[in-house]
Amino acid sequence: MQRWRGLEQLPGGWGRCVVTIGVFDGIHRGHQQLITHAVERARRRGLPCVLMTFDPHPAEVVRPGSHPAQLTTLRRRAELAEQLGVDVFCVLPFTQEVSRVPADQFVHEVLVERLHAAVVVVGENFRFGHKAAGDITALEQLGERFGFEVETDALLTGPAERDGEDASVTFSSTYIRSCIDAGDVGAAASALGRYHRLEGIVVRGAGRGGKELGFPTANLSTPAYAAIPADGIYACWFTHRLRGAAEPGPALPAAVSVGSNPTFSGTERTVEAFVLDIDADFYGEQVDLDFVRRLRGQVRFDSAEALIEQMHRDVDEVREILRVDA
Repeated sequence: MQRWRGLEQLPGGWGRCVVTIGVFDGIHRGHQQLITHAVERARRRGLPCVLMTFDPHPAEVVRPGSHPAQLTTLRRRAELAEQLGVDVFCVLPFTQEVSRVPADQFVHEVLVERLHAAVVVVGENFRFGHKAAGDITALEQLGERFGFEVETDALLTGPAERDGEDASVTFSSTYIRSCIDAGDVGAAASALGRYHRLEGIVVRGAGRGGKELGFPTANLSTPAYAAIPADGIYACWFTHRLRGAAEPGPALPAAVSVGSNPTFSGTERTVEAFVLDIDADFYGEQVDLDFVRRLRGQVRFDSAEALIEQMHRDVDEVREILRVDA
């Protein structure tokens, strides 16, 4: 799969293609349906499939300070798109200038003159152009004018699978963010079609949860705007990139704490992973945490001894959830 940063990287002699457009944060089940539609359409036409996304999130450019929690990094989005069969992952830098481009100008300059789109595949709620003035009807009219087809997908719905809820929901990035913010990583996984992943670099921590307590942790520094689950203890799969290796290592079971460590009067919110049954220093390595289930919320214990007892119970529960033998 080719990866472009801006349309300047478009190769010479570029022919026609099938394009799907969106932020695609999360590449959740609804996104997967849309992207698969575009890929299948491209295969039938014998054309490449281009996924166009934006960076930074348009909301942050239009309304500074409103950047939503990010479900996936651009790198992760590209990986998932490639798995779905996309041929080109194109990131369009979103600037104030881009935000002011009228809908018809965006279509003419980007989709027609540069990408030579034969088919444009979008969700039924797709909006584009200055102040999101363009809608599906406008896109179809522009398609007739410039000679490309427009195909739309209905939004995907399914059972909420959230605690205490038995309703149908529309799978959207907003819904998934609300699940993660509530700590319901199981419901988030159902909507994503996989576990929610948090990426980060292992950094030095305060050291209290380490050799003093018998539970050495890898402390993660996460990207800005990362969607971090609610405070609590989680069962996770921990994957790290071995130094100098092109591919990540095996997934390892981990008990992960998200919060400020109130037992020791902590104030800074941290993400700490205790990797089961392995004694290793992951400092400086790139790490992925896949959140499987929340065990409990964050609790302030009266003593370190009480905390240690609970940590042993947490580890046992993680083993049971992930089906890992001691």
